[in-house]
Amino acid sequence: MAFNDRFLRALACQPVDKTPVWIMRQAGRYLPEYRRVREQAGSFLTLCKTPELACEVTLQPLARFDLDAAIIFSDILTIPDAMGLGLHFIEGEGPRFERPLRCAADIAALPTIEVANSLRYVTEAIALARHELIDKVPLIGFSGSPWTLATYMIENGSSKTFSLVKRWLFSDPDSLHSLLTKLADCVVDYLSTQIHAGAQAVMLFDTWGGILTPRDYQQFSLYYMQRIIKRLKNNALTRETPVILFTKNGGQWLEAMAATGADGLGVDWTTSLHEARQRVGENIALQGNLDPAVLYASPERIVAEVETVLKAHGAGNGHVFNLGHGIQPDTPIDNVQVMVEAVHRLSAKTV
Repeated sequence: MAFNDRFLRALACQPVDKTPVWIMRQAGRYLPEYRRVREQAGSFLTLCKTPELACEVTLQPLARFDLDAAIIFSDILTIPDAMGLGLHFIEGEGPRFERPLRCAADIAALPTIEVANSLRYVTEAIALARHELIDKVPLIGFSGSPWTLATYMIENGSSKTFSLVKRWLFSDPDSLHSLLTKLADCVVDYLSTQIHAGAQAVMLFDTWGGILTPRDYQQFSLYYMQRIIKRLKNNALTRETPVILFTKNGGQWLEAMAATGADGLGVDWTTSLHEARQRVGENIALQGNLDPAVLYASPERIVAEVETVLKAHGAGNGHVFNLGHGIQPDTPIDNVQVMVEAVHRLSAKTV
């Protein structure tokens, strides 16, 4: 079996025979085999921290679907957990910390972690998965952006208003910048170790950058992601590994995102791919951007929506098909198959 490099070629804006496709959160609760392994592990964190199990669920979607990339199974909050904040998950509510950040002294007390040791379970899972995938498809590593990590650490989970982190932003920006600097340094080390372990592309998930004003997005989110990308690209051991930058609800800032040096930009469904391509030019890849809710529709509607996304990007190079955000846990599995097959079938006629 020849190595399928469509995903990597698309990120390099090179010609491909078909548009590559993978799915954010493709290893997850919508798959019954994932739910069985999750039950076997006993907890979500145990699953994340057991390399053999994390590798197993990383590979599960590829056994079902003709996907063009795998993404390592992990969580974006691994760095805060390694810093000793006491990460745990409440069923139906999501992540919580035993010791969320509440004042500048809490930031000063955060330890400097040795990523290679503290997060070894992630790199071990990557090495195992890469061994299994060596003749199949590329493996993606990832991290949360500094702003997104800080948001969870301060809000103690997700939020509707983000009042705690925004209060900090306006009342004590120096302390918040101190936290973001620490996190950016950790993310550079984390992504570097993932690349060294075998990740062939990495992605920065800026889940909460879109809650900021344009000025604050530049100062508190984009600045630190650009700093991370610059350090990765200035390192001889990591510079050739493509970096995808994704800010949810960040379509208004595509030009600034493209200027970070990222190889690809994730685009959610609120921005037209046609518009995005016109704005950023031909030398950066675009990833996206089907609304995940489309996968609740009929097969005929799914195929039509896939075609709409492909036509929006056009026949040029540099498109990685994906959802505009993560797949929902109650998504019908057969509909995922319809989508993947439609992407390859329809794009083969146009690329």
